[in-house]
This record gives sequence, C-alpha cells and structure tokens, in this order.
Amino acid sequence: MDLFLLAVANPDGYVFTHTKNRMWRKTRSKNQGSLCVGVDPNRNWDAGFGGPGASNNPCSESYHGPSANSEVEVKSIVNFIKNHGNIQAFLTLHSYSQLLMYPYGYKCTEPADYAELDAVGKAAASAIRSLYGTTFRVGSICTTIYQASGGSIDWSYDYGIKYSFAFELRDTGRYGFLLPANQIIPTAEETWLGLKKIMEHVRDNPY
Repeated sequence: MDLFLLAVANPDGYVFTHTKNRMWRKTRSKNQGSLCVGVDPNRNWDAGFGGPGASNNPCSESYHGPSANSEVEVKSIVNFIKNHGNIQAFLTLHSYSQLLMYPYGYKCTEPADYAELDAVGKAAASAIRSLYGTTFRVGSICTTIYQASGGSIDWSYDYGIKYSFAFELRDTGRYGFLLPANQIIPTAEETWLGLKKIMEHVRDNPY
C-alpha cells in the first residue's frame, strides 16, 4: 500500500497565518468584483457545491468560491486522485473539536457504507483514546458537527473512495485553533494510532 502525505493543503493561506492573520482559513485568491480575498477550500469541492453551510459572500469565512474546484489547491488534489487510479482511502486532518467524521456533510442521509464506516471510525477513536485518554466523537459530518457543502471527503466518497474520513484534532475549545506547543507531539502520537487503525482496515478489506 502506498501512502501519499500532503503536509499543507493551503500553503498560501498557511503563510498568511504566520505573517498577517493567525486565524486565517481561506485561500489567497482574488475574488472578481470584491475586495475580499480568498475561498474556503473545504467548501470548494464538487460535492453539493453551493448548498447549505457554504456562503456565496466573498467576504465570508465559508465562501464557496465562484465555481467548484476554482481553487488551485483543490483542483490539484482532484487531478492527482483522478490521474493516479486506485486510491482506496482519503483521510483529511483539521482542527479542532475531537471528531472523527465520515460522509455526508452536504446532505443528512447516511452513506451506503454507513455501518462499516461507523465501525471503523469507532475503532480508530478507541485507538486514539488508548494513549492519553483523548475522546473523539464519531459520526457523519451532518449529524456530528453541522451541514456543510463542498467538502473534501464528500467528494472523495462520491468519487468512489469508500474509506473517506475527516479528523478534527485537539482540543474541544479551551484553546481551540491556538493549541499550546506542548500538545503538538501528544496530538500527533495519538492521531497516528487512529490513522494506523484505519489503514490496517483498508489493507485488510480491499474493494
């Protein structure tokens, strides 16, 4: 099994968080007809694009962009997956809230593989908890956090990648996006156990 690791999916936005605005979440593309910059890349995928939980206001933090895959950051990942072939799992890591979610976000119906995804998610959450006692809630995006359209794992699942999961890492709100540096390594250690549990399941259950 080959693993592809994309360390930073939004490099321009990431740089901006270290130079200008620590809480920036969007890309840095220019929006025609607006002085507001950027698109929320996790509302820009071609999965229920422009639906509930995404904004059509370029100044919004959750602006979905002018069209699906308009952002080079999203389009590049889509092209990689489409051109690569046999991708079996798509795992994306965000912060924060301690959630382990599977599709769907753009609609509130259960995915066809609901039972298996829920079981795998719960096994991964148990593996995470085994190290430092950190608890993760498991469920679909819509039922676990809120309805949100244009998300990456909804697209990957609809594209045919059954094992599509989104992690929201530590914490549950005390520090939020500004997690103390001394929690970075423990977060990575426990998250690795959850990722490994999912990857072992993917290895043992080809489709």
